[in-house]
Amino acid sequence: LGNFGLQLNYAGYEVFNESEIGIAYARKLGKFLDLGIQFNYYGYNVRQYTSASTVNFEIGAILHFSEKFNGGIHAYNPVGGMMGGSKKEKLASAYKLGFGYDASDNFYVSAEIIKEEDLPVNVIAGVQYHFLKQFYARAGFISATGSGFAGFGIGWKNMRLDISGSFHPQLGFSPGILLIVNFKESKL
Repeated sequence: LGNFGLQLNYAGYEVFNESEIGIAYARKLGKFLDLGIQFNYYGYNVRQYTSASTVNFEIGAILHFSEKFNGGIHAYNPVGGMMGGSKKEKLASAYKLGFGYDASDNFYVSAEIIKEEDLPVNVIAGVQYHFLKQFYARAGFISATGSGFAGFGIGWKNMRLDISGSFHPQLGFSPGILLIVNFKESKL
């Protein structure tokens, strides 16, 4: 029947913060195509100044060119739209095109081109190495900030936990965490 997802994002602190909650649905449309859509509620708050929020959507597709080579396309907020609040602002649109290649059962290479409204093109490239049955390591580069990122993951039964980090020239260290649960079958 497809897959459902929930996305929760929060960034900032008490003086300025932004958050987004999204509900997604995706399904396979034949052997070569997967399609997904997500609806989001996005908002930000600048204490004692302004806040704004809006509802938007994003849509994406994965194309399976072969068993080892895949491509994807993604559009975030493709129809634009204004955010409601004390000041009217436009939420930016973003478009992504990416490719991934499973060079072996243990080594994966990927690249992504991102064009966000009113910003220059950004290229993100990375590799992931599955060095033991349950352990992963990854590293990559982000052209927009000229910085790298790295992470590691551990998988067990039908779950995977990934921890990552990057260093932004102005913002400093940014940690990340990802939990994937497969309710249908065990991968390891």
